[in-house]
Amino acid sequence: MQLDTSRRIGSPWLGAAAAALAVVLWALVPLLVAQAGELPPLRLSALALLAGALGTLPMARRRRHGEAPLSRLPGGLVYLGVPLLVAGAVGACVVAFRLAPAEEAALLLYTWPVLFLLASRRLATGRLPASTLTGAGLAFSGAALLVAPQALAGGVSGAWAGHGLALLGAACWALYSLACQVPAWRLGERMPHLLLIASVMVGGLSLVLEGVHALPSRESLLATAALGLGPYGLAMLAWDRALRDPMAQRLGNLAHAVPVLATLFLVLAGVTTPDWRLPLAALLVVAGSLVASR
Repeated sequence: MQLDTSRRIGSPWLGAAAAALAVVLWALVPLLVAQAGELPPLRLSALALLAGALGTLPMARRRRHGEAPLSRLPGGLVYLGVPLLVAGAVGACVVAFRLAPAEEAALLLYTWPVLFLLASRRLATGRLPASTLTGAGLAFSGAALLVAPQALAGGVSGAWAGHGLALLGAACWALYSLACQVPAWRLGERMPHLLLIASVMVGGLSLVLEGVHALPSRESLLATAALGLGPYGLAMLAWDRALRDPMAQRLGNLAHAVPVLATLFLVLAGVTTPDWRLPLAALLVVAGSLVASR
C-alpha cells in the first residue's frame, strides 16, 4: 500500500474544514443510534449505509476521461475489501452502542485515530517513535479508565461484547482511513458504490441473524436517514478529502475530538448522566493523540 504524499493544490483551510465537518457529524452517531432505538442494529446499519449511498450519489466526483481503470487486483481490494471494512466499522459500531453504554462504546470506538496514526507512521517511516507509542498508551488508558471499574466490580459482564465490537469498529475505521490515502483508488468518487455494497453485506447478515421485522416508526426512519446522510454520507466524503491533504496526519488529530463532542451531545440530550470518569477519559484520549502526533 502506498500512501499519498503528493502535493495538493487548493486552499490550506479546505482540508481542515472538511476534517472538522466529519468530526462534528461523527460525534452525532451515538445520539442518532439512540433515537432509532426500535430498529435492530444490523438493520439500522444497512439502512443507514443505503441512505449514505443515495446521499453521496450527486456529490461524488465522476472519473475523469482518460484515467486508467483499476487493475483486477486493486479493483477487488477496492470493491470488496473497502466495503467490508465499512460494513464492519458501521455494523460493529451500532451493535456496540446497543450492548454497552453509549458513552463507553464511543470512547473505545474513537481510539481509531491512534491506530491510524500508528499504522501510517509505521508505513511512512518504517519505525514508531517513542512519542507515538507514549501517546497511544495515553489514549488507550483513557478507554481503560471506563472499562476497568466494571471489570473489577462485576467481572466479565455482557458489556464486554459491546466493548470488543467497539474496538473491532476502531480497527476497521483505521484501516479504512489508510485506504483513503491510496491515491490510485480514488475512494471519494466511488463512495456511492462502496456504501451500496456495504449496505448489501450488512443487510444480508441482518436477514440471517435478525429475520424480518415490522416497518419502523417515522421517527426511527428519520433518525436512520439522518445517520446515513450525515455521519455515513457527507462525513465520509469530507474525511476522504481531508486525508488527501498534505497535512493529513495533523488533520487526523481532529478526530480525537469526536468522543468529547459525542459525550457532550449525549449529556445535553439527556441520554446519559455526567460521570467524573467521562471527561477524564476523554482528556486522556485527546492528550494521547497530541503526544503521538509530535
